[in-house]
Amino acid sequence: MSQQNTVLVTAATGNVGPHAVAQLLRAGARVRALVLKDDPNIGRLPEGTEIHYGDLTDPDSLDAALVGVDGVFLMWPFFTTDVTTAPAVIEKIEATARRVAFVSSVGVHIGLERVDNNCHAYIEELLEATGLDWTFLRTTGFQANALGFAEQISSGGVVHFPYGDAVRTSVHEADLAAVGVAALLTGTHGGQKYLVTGPEELSQREQVRIIGEVIGRELDWVDIEHEAAKDAMVASGWPAAYADGALDYFAMITEKPELSSTVVADVTGRPARTFRSWAEERADAFR
Repeated sequence: MSQQNTVLVTAATGNVGPHAVAQLLRAGARVRALVLKDDPNIGRLPEGTEIHYGDLTDPDSLDAALVGVDGVFLMWPFFTTDVTTAPAVIEKIEATARRVAFVSSVGVHIGLERVDNNCHAYIEELLEATGLDWTFLRTTGFQANALGFAEQISSGGVVHFPYGDAVRTSVHEADLAAVGVAALLTGTHGGQKYLVTGPEELSQREQVRIIGEVIGRELDWVDIEHEAAKDAMVASGWPAAYADGALDYFAMITEKPELSSTVVADVTGRPARTFRSWAEERADAFR
């Protein structure tokens, strides 16, 4: 970099944000993290991160964090935050930043997610209407989604969930972050709608088998019915429409595996991380 870049990371303390922050810092960028005042996960952020308290539901609360910003690593917490304020947020980003890397979804890539769902496709549409140099990171899902099985694995060793034969190409969160960081710092990925995936096809059942091998236990999978799974997901905090959409998608990829790509290797110059490598890193969560 000829001069120091300043990048704001939203939803910075989740599964992807800390990786993006750490990679940006290692690259020499000045990094700001947008966090809620009561965020219990602020400790996930590495030393050197500038903490800015703000809320995407209150666009004016982003003003200080956006001063002098070159780029934004944009994640929208759809589970907890609707998109009512998204137009105002993006207007503020456009007023100060040059580039945006937006974490989107394979559902947009395959035409499954409609703009009127007010989710990833809607945010993409808003960004496309701006003068920003945007890059969309359409992920098939995070390998960290397997953490949803952790309690069942650690407490009993049997995972009860639907569609064990659904074949995923989930991406390591650090790899997803790396593609977004490259887009923000190099300026050579503008206008790209990248499908960002892991390097392998694994069913959900196979993911659990690998976790078992890593922690030295034999684990079992038991399929449950769609409606029972939906009820459990909604009870745990999923919006009903999201739960239905996810389960319908899982049903679809039992018949045909998720799409895959070589984007991680193409952009970063190194192979995407395997699910086993992720499981080895997170083994303690399943013990």
